[in-house]
Amino acid sequence: MNAANLANLTDSHCHLSCPQLSKDIPAVLDRARKVGVSRLLTVGQGLDDSSAAIDLAQRNSEVFAAIGFGPHGAEHVSKSDFKKLAGLTPTAKVVALGEVGLDYYYDEPSREVQRKVFSEQVRLAQELDLPLIIHCRDAWDDCLAVLDENRTGKTVGVFHCYTGSSELVPQLIDRGFYISFSGMITFSNARKCMAAAKKVPLDRLLVETDAPYLSPEPMRTVKPNEPSLLVHTVRFMADLLGCTPMELAELSSKNAGKLFGW
Repeated sequence: MNAANLANLTDSHCHLSCPQLSKDIPAVLDRARKVGVSRLLTVGQGLDDSSAAIDLAQRNSEVFAAIGFGPHGAEHVSKSDFKKLAGLTPTAKVVALGEVGLDYYYDEPSREVQRKVFSEQVRLAQELDLPLIIHCRDAWDDCLAVLDENRTGKTVGVFHCYTGSSELVPQLIDRGFYISFSGMITFSNARKCMAAAKKVPLDRLLVETDAPYLSPEPMRTVKPNEPSLLVHTVRFMADLLGCTPMELAELSSKNAGKLFGW
């Protein structure tokens, strides 16, 4: 797939501030432009990383930032940290709160701590009028419970790097959320992701790299992953959903623009 095949493609979730990518941002962004990636959302994880994401967004016109505290490291988040996080938002380049959520795969930090930090940020997103970027792994019941208990309905968001079941998709859509798929969907053992993607309405579908993680097939051995490799995920998903790569690029970018307000 070359630059002529795609245009106006959005990587709705990547981590440009990670060391694997941040050491050569101009080259990373240039490779992304050459394959048609015209917008990128770089996602912070913690105060320092969120500040770095904002700095990248302010220095590069096609980059936007999300800020937040993810489930990993939730035990280190203090009450004052939420105020500091809110203080990072007075810039148009901050378009979402995330990634936030729950991850029970390793069962640490404690589930109670994760739920407390997630709940606080669901409420904060409503105060700041920002959409949520949600990370959920092996914690679907609790994740939906936290959302239902703490949001008024006006704040929506996206479940990024979706790994849930196809049966769960209607519940997320009914709550107003979007669903995003990463390069993981191209893996031969990702049948659950493939089935779920077919259940997502096209006007609620996003695509992402989650770079520097989860390089798609046939580039799975390439480490780190980067935004330019999104074209492989788009090509795979377009075939799965019965549309062209260009159609998928256009509709997913339109969805991202609607959700994130750019």
